[in-house]
Amino acid sequence: MNQETQESNKLLKLLGVGFGIAVTIGGTIGTGILRKPGPIAANLGDSWLIMIVWVIVSIYAFLGVLCTLELGISVPKAGAWYVYARRAFGDYVGFVVGITSWLGTVAALGFGAYTMSEYIALLQPRAESYIRLIAIGILIVLMGFHWIGTKSAGKSQEVMSFLKAVGLFAFVAICFLYGGDVKAQALIDTTQKVAQPALLTGLIVSLQSVFYTFDGWHTAAYFAEENTDPAKNLPKSMIGGVLLIIAIYLLVNLAILYILPMEVLANSKLAAADAIKLIFGEKSSKIVTFFLMISILGIVNAQIMFAPRVIYSMSRDGLFVKAVQKVNKGGTPALAMPLTAIGSILLIISGKDTCGKLSDIATFFFVIGYAAGFASLLMLRKKEPDLPRPYKVIGYPVLPWILIVVSILFLIGAVYQDLDSSKYALIFLALSYPIYLGVKKLNEE
Repeated sequence: MNQETQESNKLLKLLGVGFGIAVTIGGTIGTGILRKPGPIAANLGDSWLIMIVWVIVSIYAFLGVLCTLELGISVPKAGAWYVYARRAFGDYVGFVVGITSWLGTVAALGFGAYTMSEYIALLQPRAESYIRLIAIGILIVLMGFHWIGTKSAGKSQEVMSFLKAVGLFAFVAICFLYGGDVKAQALIDTTQKVAQPALLTGLIVSLQSVFYTFDGWHTAAYFAEENTDPAKNLPKSMIGGVLLIIAIYLLVNLAILYILPMEVLANSKLAAADAIKLIFGEKSSKIVTFFLMISILGIVNAQIMFAPRVIYSMSRDGLFVKAVQKVNKGGTPALAMPLTAIGSILLIISGKDTCGKLSDIATFFFVIGYAAGFASLLMLRKKEPDLPRPYKVIGYPVLPWILIVVSILFLIGAVYQDLDSSKYALIFLALSYPIYLGVKKLNEE
């Protein structure tokens, strides 16, 4: 590839602190915080245990950000976990981490678009027969919008993340200001008790749910290459973003626990909506549904931005189809972005169950990415001791080792608890080496 082509395929340095915070919030907060409190309550049945699980994963995410900052600032390239794993452990490990990260997000993107179309159908029942077409339409519209360029896409993410954060803080305030009376009434009306699973099983399942809800705390690292000043901006973006997420998640859970008795919460599919309906009545459900749509749109918008950066970076390194490294004038990966959207569309066509199953498998892959990232931090300290490190993680090497152990324990628990989903992930890992060799051979021709 000649010098002129290489220059034309570079990503543009357009992004700053505001975008970093917005994409962290937008790439993390979706429907999880609104859907998961009910199942978690059913599995644990105790408000203290519920809050402890959320605090544990909050600490994990915060410490994970501290480790990721060293990597993101030292190696400011698009692709996050893929980039670090490849540099630390070589092409094959990088390929596995990169392709699983991308495939997992493609599945999550398809599932998110489908879920958003379901909420549209709740507001407009006539759309019920066209849910799949609406989901595909959402991705096509987003694909067209993001084609315009990184700057406009980044601004849209800032607006949606701001609205999402304001909405969730408003929910917390409403619950504590107006929820006292309805809580008492809910206690009177509650009759159904909950059969709790064994404590260990309940904890594992609940941790899986909270890990899923927190996934995205590292999103700003995907855009380090496009940041105007990574050493200065990334710490503000990632630490600020994760602290806001932690505050929102803990406060929302406290608000839900304040309004809904445990027996009600454990049977709730959409706890936040049920809390608002208790306060304002059934007519408020449309407001909650509309907010859910905005929340999902924010995370889908973030996913369609960061997922293409992974295969763009892999293509540039010869670990994906060469043409995918092309970048348009607006700074958007010209083929990686539509390829990501098309992958999600194919999953939607195949059915919601496919998207849902792959989203379960994706959680397994995402935690593999975390573990690979923390291991990369340790390896790069040994392999490249002279690599400029404007930021160094505190508590090295104890902190990354703790996070690796926690990640591995989570993976063991996930395999034990959900063997059906995990076996597909393990089968893919077994097939990954022949696929890797095929990609390498294709790029050598």
